[in-house]
Amino acid sequence: MGKLQSKFRRRSDLYRAKEGAEPVPVPQVVQYEPAHSGAINCVTCLNSDLCVSGGIDQAVMVYDWRAGKPCRSFHGHHKEITKLTCFTGSTWIFSASRDKTVLMWDFAGGSDPIQTFCGHELVINGVAVSPDGTKLCTGSRDNSMCLWDIETGKCLQKNTISRNLVTHVCWVPGGTSIVQTSEDKTIRVWDSRSWQVMNTFPAKQYIQTHCDISPNCNHLLSSSNGFQGQGCEATLWDLRQPGCKVVEYRGHLQTTACCVFLPPSIGSPALVASASFDSSIKIWDQNTAAVVTFPGKPFDWWFLFQQQPNRALASSL
Repeated sequence: MGKLQSKFRRRSDLYRAKEGAEPVPVPQVVQYEPAHSGAINCVTCLNSDLCVSGGIDQAVMVYDWRAGKPCRSFHGHHKEITKLTCFTGSTWIFSASRDKTVLMWDFAGGSDPIQTFCGHELVINGVAVSPDGTKLCTGSRDNSMCLWDIETGKCLQKNTISRNLVTHVCWVPGGTSIVQTSEDKTIRVWDSRSWQVMNTFPAKQYIQTHCDISPNCNHLLSSSNGFQGQGCEATLWDLRQPGCKVVEYRGHLQTTACCVFLPPSIGSPALVASASFDSSIKIWDQNTAAVVTFPGKPFDWWFLFQQQPNRALASSL
């Protein structure tokens, strides 16, 4: 997972052509001034210019990555931030924390939270907004999934399942289904109308740490805990056939903490990306599971923010 680096500098020396070789134009790697006083736990995107990060310093920072500087900060949590999400097309930011609450912020508003969602008994590890922006879903290590009314802050539904220590949640775009991963190694699909589990995917060997839904809503991507190359994979599932595993992406040596679908590009194969505790980020051909390389230049990771708002590739611990 990536972090807002500690210093603004250009490292063009890393990509100089060898003596006598034909020079190849290479984009420079840019590192920015720190936005937090400690480690960053999560990062997402507010719009094509602004990313939002949450850290162990309990702060929510809005960062203008084009200008290379923070532009706004929000403070209100009493413990570290665990997850963030934004509602596409709005200025709303939702932050989950180890203090068992979710706070809602308005980038265009004041410095205080505009809504508080309180009701979990342990740290909240998952937060997602409904496609119409009226409901909020949260998942916690207290084994529960909650559905909230965003306007009133009222908890509309709560469902507790034994050993369902939630690690991540995502709302299926344009639909009523919610997908969540868990420390019990299981992936569950919820119906937001009945607040019941619709489908359960076969348990993996290791804890499932993260999930993402493909833009066409046909596939689910999940990532696994692991160590020394055991586990550590990302898995592609067919949402249309619950339990149908399409392919696995293996190559990381430690826990794969995050996985996302990359935006489609004309003339290029469908791609997915994964980030691991082994300090690497890998890009995969979605269909063949082959690692994709980009000869002659580093991959521009901010591409995700530029081309696909509300997509976050990674964050750092």
